[in-house]
Amino acid sequence: MRRPDGQSPPAQACPIGPVVDLVFSRWTTPILWTLNIYGRMRYVEIERTLGTITPKVLTQRLRQLERDGLVKRTYLPQVPPRAEYEITELGRSLAPVFSALVEWSGSNLTEVERARSDYDSSRG
Repeated sequence: MRRPDGQSPPAQACPIGPVVDLVFSRWTTPILWTLNIYGRMRYVEIERTLGTITPKVLTQRLRQLERDGLVKRTYLPQVPPRAEYEITELGRSLAPVFSALVEWSGSNLTEVERARSDYDSSRG
């Protein structure tokens, strides 16, 4: 794809950068994780499960995830109206990535904490 000025875009330094930006923003991963584990959920259920997320941020993240095709929103016209959210197959395809990160975390997080402690104590 060429830019409007006819030049080719510069090569990306890291080919997974866009995926990291998409999936690993502050609240995206916990939302996807929650929907993958619990299945279809109402907004308030997601909010309660996540705990400290603000309604504004939750709404923004859910809209972005819906736009990206990772979450599906179903509107239920009842009184009061409600919406339910569920992870899509595209979103579910990230489960092995999250599983690998859980495994890595269990195997390596203690070492990371130790390295941080050593670094901080050497900086004095």
